[in-house]
Amino acid sequence: MIYSASKPRSEAGAGAIAALEGCTKRYPGVLALDDATFRVAPGEVRALLGKNGAGKSTLIRMLTGAEVPDSGTVTIDGVALSQGGSARAQEAFDRGVRVVYQELSLVPGMSITENLFLGRWPRRAGILDYDAMEAEARVAMQRLGLEMPPSDLVAGLSPAERQLVEIARVLLGKPKLVILDEPTSSLAAAEAEKVMAAVKRIAEDGIAVIYISHRMNEIRQIARSATIMRDGRIIDTVDVAGADTREIVRLMLGSEAAQSAVFETQARDKVVLEVSDLAFAPKLNSVSFQLRQGEVLGIAGLLGAGRTELLQAIMGVRPFDGGRIAVDGISVGRPRYRAMLERGFGYTPESRKEEGIVPLLGVDENMVATDFAAVSHHGILSARHIAQATRNVIARLHVKTADTGTPIGTLSGGNQQKVVIGRWIHAGSRVLLLDEPTRGVDVEAKAQIYAIIRQLAAEGRSVIFVSSEIEELPLVCDRVLVLREGRLLEEFTSPNIDQDAVMAACIAGH
Repeated sequence: MIYSASKPRSEAGAGAIAALEGCTKRYPGVLALDDATFRVAPGEVRALLGKNGAGKSTLIRMLTGAEVPDSGTVTIDGVALSQGGSARAQEAFDRGVRVVYQELSLVPGMSITENLFLGRWPRRAGILDYDAMEAEARVAMQRLGLEMPPSDLVAGLSPAERQLVEIARVLLGKPKLVILDEPTSSLAAAEAEKVMAAVKRIAEDGIAVIYISHRMNEIRQIARSATIMRDGRIIDTVDVAGADTREIVRLMLGSEAAQSAVFETQARDKVVLEVSDLAFAPKLNSVSFQLRQGEVLGIAGLLGAGRTELLQAIMGVRPFDGGRIAVDGISVGRPRYRAMLERGFGYTPESRKEEGIVPLLGVDENMVATDFAAVSHHGILSARHIAQATRNVIARLHVKTADTGTPIGTLSGGNQQKVVIGRWIHAGSRVLLLDEPTRGVDVEAKAQIYAIIRQLAAEGRSVIFVSSEIEELPLVCDRVLVLREGRLLEEFTSPNIDQDAVMAACIAGH
């Protein structure tokens, strides 16, 4: 069921804890928000959907007081925000608006308690009151189901636990609206469940939650309604339980989008990689498979199944305990990273922000880092060759950037990921090991990355595609192998890759 954006069911009547009324915001050359009206009620979990550039961030900045609308009003807890500049953000904070951004801001070398109170440590007689801090920390953590001691260092926490600590921090001070920006984008499904359980607890306490995510399976579990944005406008608000995913995607993109793969396999008989009885305690135990030329091979499995360790072992990033790896039928013994590069292998890491890019360097510098020789003249880097090589890959992968020298950190997640993949195209790699290549990117960018991977396969390159989003594997893979209990136990072949069957295979025995 889809209902009007002007009077969605969950917004009907009075009692909204936060509201935008006819808000418009323009930046030079960009209409970021166009006459937006939005309301969220206490205890409601509202999903906010839209591709990059749809206006989600601007809407959130309006609610937090970080931006002042050119026209329209922003109301928090029944009172319109009236201040300007930094005072406006403080005004919104004082009225109970809190936000957890996608990029975590924790200090690993500090304890959980110290991180919860960063910048607002309570004092008694001029001395930090650690007893009061720990008492409040325990209460905030218990609300989210966190059982570890508040004195534990953040450095020792799992990614999901760190995300929950970020959420616990915003629960201090009796918030009325909590905004979560892609809280599970860096988490596998099992860890994401912990965050979603925490969101449910927050809503049960009467706190309104705005939940920004690209994962429809999560949204269906925790949100009653979803507001969809496109080109700065609020297009509609839909009842999540009754809305078809295809219809939601159509509203986000403004056109029909393909939801199923229609491709012919490019796999050939030649085996380019053979892994035999690979072991890496305690993650991998006797893993064996073959990868053929022109094949896209998916690896599915739960968090901790060893998917990342498998790719890193093949690439020579980490040593393994036993087994054999052969390239083109020739054993490589214990692979080393540089030797695998020379054999035509490329690897994109799971964490794009931390390991995949150098944010302050340009798109060009990030792009050509895999093969400086190709852009050198008599052993000296050539600015002209670098620019031309970068333009070639930008055009091929449709990377949206103002200039080849634009710092890559300013690009959207999808465009950053295209550059990360593009650097191996620049290097001429024939076997690509892709670890979560679509993590944290919007639905449009995902479709573009799928198309890029299929085109690479059509050219005879081979790809191993690791993903925690089971639903995307049938859209891009020729085969999917399920990694469970340290072994590859089940295999699915296109066009008979059923996501429900793959998920069932992943969780069997768990």
